[in-house]
Amino acid sequence: MNGAAVIRKANFIGGRWKSSFFHYELKNPYDLSTIAEIPLSTPEEMEEAIAEAEQAYALVKTLSSHERSSILYRAAQLLEERAEDFARTISLEAAKPIKTARMEVTRSIQTFLFAAEEAKRMYGESIPMDAAKGGEGKIAFTVREPIGVIGAITPFNFPLNLVAHKVAPAIASGNTIVLKPAEQTPLTSFKLAELLRDAGLPDGALNVVAGDGPTLGPVLLADERVKKISFTGSPEVGKLIRSQSGLKKITLELGSNSALIIDEQADLDKAVPKALTGAFTYAGQVCIHTQRIYVHEAIYDAFVERFVEAAKTLIVGAPSDEQTDVSAVVNQRSLQRITAWLDEARQSGATFLAGGEANGQVIPPTILTDVNESEKVVCQEVFGPVVIINRVGSVEEAVRLTNQSRYGLNAGIFTTNLDAAFRAAQGLHVGQVMINEIPTFRADHMPYGGVKDSGIGKEGIRYAISEMTEEKLIVIQL
Repeated sequence: MNGAAVIRKANFIGGRWKSSFFHYELKNPYDLSTIAEIPLSTPEEMEEAIAEAEQAYALVKTLSSHERSSILYRAAQLLEERAEDFARTISLEAAKPIKTARMEVTRSIQTFLFAAEEAKRMYGESIPMDAAKGGEGKIAFTVREPIGVIGAITPFNFPLNLVAHKVAPAIASGNTIVLKPAEQTPLTSFKLAELLRDAGLPDGALNVVAGDGPTLGPVLLADERVKKISFTGSPEVGKLIRSQSGLKKITLELGSNSALIIDEQADLDKAVPKALTGAFTYAGQVCIHTQRIYVHEAIYDAFVERFVEAAKTLIVGAPSDEQTDVSAVVNQRSLQRITAWLDEARQSGATFLAGGEANGQVIPPTILTDVNESEKVVCQEVFGPVVIINRVGSVEEAVRLTNQSRYGLNAGIFTTNLDAAFRAAQGLHVGQVMINEIPTFRADHMPYGGVKDSGIGKEGIRYAISEMTEEKLIVIQL
């Protein structure tokens, strides 16, 4: 912190900053310096936030769609004006390279714009009641209505855009929200709360309570005033939430070990740079990180050679450096887990073509080949700058290996063979299939969600709004 005083932050509850008694030190993942002191909130503070959200709901649900839309448009405008401040905050607390942090802010602006548009598109439908005997003379239609207080629990890796994917559709649909940000990245959420207040969001519509997930999460789950839980994080926590959420609506965005298939008829000029981005963007700490690459044996050697050469051009360094491509992983626990998995793969005979050894808090881009499918770096979610490249004899074999995973979020295939592309798309058991694109691709308005241990429900603004509303049928006898 260069000798500067450490700032003590407060929770944002009911439109006001509320001081806490307990705090923890927030560390910079890259150099381990103290950034700020963050509230280590109590269950009572979370309950206060829920009460404020419930009280605010009485007002928020009465806002017209154009009023909600205007707030979101104004939020997007303010975010654009404050973009550099947000990017530097993300880079500081998440160790995200500054140029990557700026890209996240740009996407988040777009997310709020999509929400502003969708606030005016909460359509129902007409039902032809006379299709049934006894339905003659009746008119029926559906409307979508907000459900109340949304409980949101978000991860560290996209501290602005993944928060926006919960907050923006909640506002667009007339709900209120209580947000528990990741312990590592609360500063961005505090800034967002302040921005939305400046955009005209009513007090209490968004509440941000920082602290320990195992302490605060159960409060959201147990409180009957919370009508929905939207969680992004690990499958283990997701399963616990599902088992304890009762009749609450839930959306769970969980883990993945996304696979990319390189067919023998792939265009390597396009596939290699895209695959490099998917493997090492934000040190692989992305839910749809390209973790596994299955390459047809006919072009395997050519792909590996070009991929390794391209990886050598990536710049490893401080997140604040404008040139940095790969920086620190989020914490010591992640560092130790990833290096332990790499050691296990090395002992089992995997070949390391690049990386593999940590340097301080940084794991450089690591490329493995000849890796057994049972190794953790293959079958579990590595969430680090690690990619395995294995040889396959056909697209069918690659699809089979992809589907062996407990996860099913995204997958991709590069090929100029239309038949191979469609066979893969039909055979892959995942939520989204990308053809001639990496599985790490996501647009913020598309439906996004996985199968198997990758989760339940869909995000993407229009789809999240559907998950945050109830459909009501109205029948009129003429």
